[in-house]
Amino acid sequence: MHELSVTQNIIKICTEEANNHDVKVVKSINLHIGELSGLIPQCIQYYFDIASKGTPVQGAKLVIEKIPVEISCSSCGYNGKLEKGKYSCPVCNSFEVKITKGREFMINSMEVD
Repeated sequence: MHELSVTQNIIKICTEEANNHDVKVVKSINLHIGELSGLIPQCIQYYFDIASKGTPVQGAKLVIEKIPVEISCSSCGYNGKLEKGKYSCPVCNSFEVKITKGREFMINSMEVD
């Protein structure tokens, strides 16, 4: 359910930016969402379609890029992607890893008229 508040913030931020730059129509909003963010893109789209009515972002297309999980292993030095369902280094099987990507959530850009 936290997708509702996240979506409201997307609308707020994009509306403020549109108003600051005298933009009347936002055609698309490009989002980066990490696989570990816990956000469900379909829910964001659902809430966006409802909550954006009457705003400059109404009707904008949400373009969502999912960011895969990447790690850095302190045991062997591996830096790279982590397979889904795995929690250890794919090279040495160590659990001494740091997540370096996959928790992101950000508005990357907007396409406007």
